[in-house]
Amino acid sequence: MKIAIQGCTHGELEKIYDTIQHIEDEQGIKVDLLISCGDFQSTRNLSDLKCMACPDKYKDMCTFYKYYSGEAIAPVLTLFIGGNHEASNYLQELAYGGWVAPNIYYLGYAGVVNINGIRIAGLSGIFKGFDYLHGHHEKPPYDDNSMRSCYHIRNIDVFRLKQLSSNPPDIMLSHDWPRGVTKYGNAEQLIRFKKHFKDEIEQDKLGSSPTWEILETVKPAFWFAAHLHCKFAALVEHEGGRRTKFLALDKCLPGRRFLQVLDIGPPVQNDDISIQYDADWLAILKSTNHLISVEKKPRYTPGPGCGERYDFTPTPGELENVKKMFDGCLDIPYNFAQSVLAYKPNGQRPKLSMVHQPHATVNSQTTQFCQKLGIQDPMALLVGAHTNTNFPNRTFSLTNKLANYINEKETNISLNSTLNPDEISIHEEANSEDEDGKNSALEDNVFSPEKSKKAPDSGDRKSMQAPLSLPAPQLDEESEEVDLASILNTQPSSQASDLFFIDKEGGGDKDPPCEDNAA
Repeated sequence: MKIAIQGCTHGELEKIYDTIQHIEDEQGIKVDLLISCGDFQSTRNLSDLKCMACPDKYKDMCTFYKYYSGEAIAPVLTLFIGGNHEASNYLQELAYGGWVAPNIYYLGYAGVVNINGIRIAGLSGIFKGFDYLHGHHEKPPYDDNSMRSCYHIRNIDVFRLKQLSSNPPDIMLSHDWPRGVTKYGNAEQLIRFKKHFKDEIEQDKLGSSPTWEILETVKPAFWFAAHLHCKFAALVEHEGGRRTKFLALDKCLPGRRFLQVLDIGPPVQNDDISIQYDADWLAILKSTNHLISVEKKPRYTPGPGCGERYDFTPTPGELENVKKMFDGCLDIPYNFAQSVLAYKPNGQRPKLSMVHQPHATVNSQTTQFCQKLGIQDPMALLVGAHTNTNFPNRTFSLTNKLANYINEKETNISLNSTLNPDEISIHEEANSEDEDGKNSALEDNVFSPEKSKKAPDSGDRKSMQAPLSLPAPQLDEESEEVDLASILNTQPSSQASDLFFIDKEGGGDKDPPCEDNAA
């Protein structure tokens, strides 16, 4: 399956889909799936835009509203996680994931889906220690603090993902980087491009401790991330011979390396793409439902010594039970429905000072999912909405043993300092320079319509107005070309530099090795 990986989307769906079309035309291939690593900005209207955490002067409707309203249709199945620039009110309605528009699926606070046999897990948001132990207590309308804390990751979601260790997903997604992953790639080259990372890298403060804990525990084959607006590849070797291939990508700007196409899994036949719930994940959600909290106070997840169950690796009985609950069919239903009016441009810049935030509401997709699995919807708990489940009181209290238990490891994580800023400019236009004063965005990595053999289709897609980056510059003269399939299937390697490039079968050039992989 050919999967296009996108760094930060920042609402530029039209440009990203146009770039995919160009790659398909140039290489004679068909991209089967687009994955976005956050900052998706699924803003349906101005009220959603009002809930996005950034200064008003930088808020832009971009183009998602067209896909929500039906004015445009996503040309490829699109899967995404949340970042720190989102329509948080909308995403909070879909705590366990769901369709945000036709053919565009959100993974939730944390989630796992199965697409044509490839299991893809994701964790939305970024890490901030002071919110890590809290429940998902935020709801719109937000104040300045809750507008940001609502996208900070929580220990329950990390805990749930760690239960996948006995059956790791093929792909893991996060917005921020696992802390310390720079040790496994070309950190010197990264520092040349992002000089202000130097101290944090040397002090091991760059990135997120919880995501590193997931990487170390679950050991997925691939890990894709974004957030820091640069391209970086790494190879993490685990005990027992497993390896995780890490790739972070840039945001969608001219001359930047924001998109990568990879071949993962068997080829798709006759454009037949299916998306299903993951049985392991359903069982984990079911068995950890009692750990849900919507309170703004520390809540620890269980561990050794707590006197309660702390290993929620799905048992055969639990897997069989959830399959019965879904009548043996784990296909994700297409039950998207518009719940608010979509934005209608009038040719003038919107006056956001006149716009109010919406009030919290539940989403029918989440309601249906929770009723079927017999679990609670965090937003329904916050707004007091009735859900038809097997839990009569609709609130949860931990047993005395667990209520008095303190998970010291989680306490240490929550106290960790880290370079993980909430505000990374979403309008950063200037390209960085390396230590020699040369531009790091290689000229041959820039696509412009006049260079292409075939211009993007102007019928169904909007023509590109600016050059867009393609991850296909020439190889360094001293570099060796490495076949990706052999790396994935047989060839052990300690070099992160050889892992990621566009498959050459369709006639495209390969990406450069890690030495040239800075964004």
